[in-house]
Amino acid sequence: MFFGLSGRCKSLSVLTSCLLTQTRLSLLHFTRASLVHQMKPPFVGFIRILGFLVFVSAFCCSSSTDGSTKMQKTLAIIKPDGLLGNYTDDIKRTILEYGFNIVKEKIVQLDDATVKRFYAEHSSKSFFSNLVKYMTSGPVLIMILEKNNAIADWRALMGPTDASNAKITHPHSIRAKCGLDTEKNCVHGSDSPKSAQREILFFFKELSADVITEHDEL
Repeated sequence: MFFGLSGRCKSLSVLTSCLLTQTRLSLLHFTRASLVHQMKPPFVGFIRILGFLVFVSAFCCSSSTDGSTKMQKTLAIIKPDGLLGNYTDDIKRTILEYGFNIVKEKIVQLDDATVKRFYAEHSSKSFFSNLVKYMTSGPVLIMILEKNNAIADWRALMGPTDASNAKITHPHSIRAKCGLDTEKNCVHGSDSPKSAQREILFFFKELSADVITEHDEL
């Protein structure tokens, strides 16, 4: 009966159910009394209770449809310098401390072909060959993270793309602590819901040449 409702709404729904039950019993009691004593049922009191129930029901409906409890998923990657630099445990601890749930994770050694497909939109840029070399220089940890507002929150926790700038402007960010520069910046995160969906599909369902991500950072 309460599937999909928030905790607050569940409580209010239980209260509403109880009040409805009590109201039915009260109405039955006074109806019987009216037959015996020729008394009129207390319709005024009943209408007041009914009005209160309508208010509670409306409040429950608005609470259950505001979308504030919807969870969001994003893709996160700890790059080779993160794993080889022994930052993995600290990064995962920070992820959990900030309220993320690690839905899935796996350590993989990426090959040239996979990296080129994943970063296909950067293929014409001058740094592309260095990017491929960097992402294949060691294993990476790929994770699906989940929480409210996961995409924006993970990007904020990572810090600016340029790790050297992050050390100045966002000294407590992950990239400030373990990254070096724009290319070797330790972690990756999806930049939009569309990008997150495609990146998660890329690594956790199938590797397809037709899957091209649309993120704007490395």
